[in-house]
Amino acid sequence: MEIAGYPLRRLRARAIEGIDAPLFLLALALAAIGLATLYSASYGNASRVASQLASLAMALAAMWAVAQVPPQTLVRFALPAYVLALALLLAVALAGEVVNGARRWLSLGVLRFQPSEMMKIAMPLMLAWYFHRREGAIRLRDFALAGLLLAVPVLLVARQPDLGTALLVAAAGFYVIFLAGIGWKVLAGLAAVTLASLLPLWGLMHDYQRKRILTLLDPSTDPLGSGYHIIQSTIAVGSGGITGKGWLNGSQTHLEFIPERHTDFIFAVYSEEFGLIGNVVLLALYSLLVARGLSIAAAAPTPFTRLFAGAVTMIFFTYAFVNMGMVAGILPVVGVPLPFVSYGGTSLLTLFTGIGILMSIHRHRKLVQT
Repeated sequence: MEIAGYPLRRLRARAIEGIDAPLFLLALALAAIGLATLYSASYGNASRVASQLASLAMALAAMWAVAQVPPQTLVRFALPAYVLALALLLAVALAGEVVNGARRWLSLGVLRFQPSEMMKIAMPLMLAWYFHRREGAIRLRDFALAGLLLAVPVLLVARQPDLGTALLVAAAGFYVIFLAGIGWKVLAGLAAVTLASLLPLWGLMHDYQRKRILTLLDPSTDPLGSGYHIIQSTIAVGSGGITGKGWLNGSQTHLEFIPERHTDFIFAVYSEEFGLIGNVVLLALYSLLVARGLSIAAAAPTPFTRLFAGAVTMIFFTYAFVNMGMVAGILPVVGVPLPFVSYGGTSLLTLFTGIGILMSIHRHRKLVQT
C-alpha cells in the first residue's frame, strides 16, 4: 500500500524515527492523566479539553521535529536563542501586555505568547554551549560569568512579576552550572550570600509575594484571603484518602472550593479523586521519566549534550516537586504548573520540546563529534 507514492511501511518508519519509546510513553501517560483530570476540574467542559488536545497535538509535532535535529545543529542556536529570548523579555518590560496586574505577554495581533517560557530552554542551551567551549579549562571566573548570564533574565522575569517562572529559569541555569563541576566551597559561599540577601530581598518583594510566604508558615491567619488556596488544596489532598473519591466525584472540586483547579492546583483535584494510590502512580511516572532522562544524559558523548540533557531532565523534576509541594502546603504558592498535567498550551509546548531534545541527544549519541 502506498500514500502519495511512498510505501506505507516507509512512512511509518519515518514517523517513528528518532522517537524514544520510554520517554514518549511516559510523557503521553502523564498527558492522558492530565486530560482526564482536566475534564473533571472543568466540570465536563469539552471545549477546554479539546483546546488542550489541540495544544497536545502541536506539542507532539514540536517534539518530533526537535527529535530529528542533531545536537550539532542545536548547539549553533544556543547564542541566537538566548539573545532572542533576552530581547523579547526586554520587549515585555517595555511594551508587554498587562494581564491580571502582571506584564508577562507580548501580543502580535491574533497571537499572544509568553517569552519567559522560551527562556526555560534557551537558558540551559546557552550555558551548556558556554561550558562546552571551555571544556578542560573551566575556571572560577567562568562560573561567575555564567552566573551573570543567568541572573539577568531571572531578574527580568521576576520583575514582571512571575516568581514561578523565574524560579524555573533559575533552576535550569543552576543545574547546568552544578553539572559543569562547580566546587562545593563555591556553592557554600553562594548559599551564605543568598541567606545574607534574604532581608534586603524581602523589602524588594511585592506585598502579595510576602503574603504567600507568611501564609505558608500559618495559613489560618488569613483563611479567606491569602491562606485560602493552601487550606482548600490541603483539604482536597487529605480527603482523597487511600483510594480517592473516584473520577468526577471530588466534592472539593465540584463544589468550587479549589481555586485555579485546572492549572496550578490540578494536583489537588487529582489527589482528591484518585487518592494515595493515584499519587503513587503519578510519582512513579515522574520518577521513571527523570530516570530515563538522566540515563540519556549519562550516556551523552559531549559536554554540551551531557549538560543540556541533565538540565532539561532536572527541569521536569523541579516542575513536579515545586507544584506538588505548593499544593501540599510545604512550599509557597508560586504559580508553577504540574508538568504534562496542568492546562496550558505554552507550558505543554515547552515540556514536549524538552522531551524532543532528550530524544535527539539519545538518537545521535554515537555520532563522532568534530
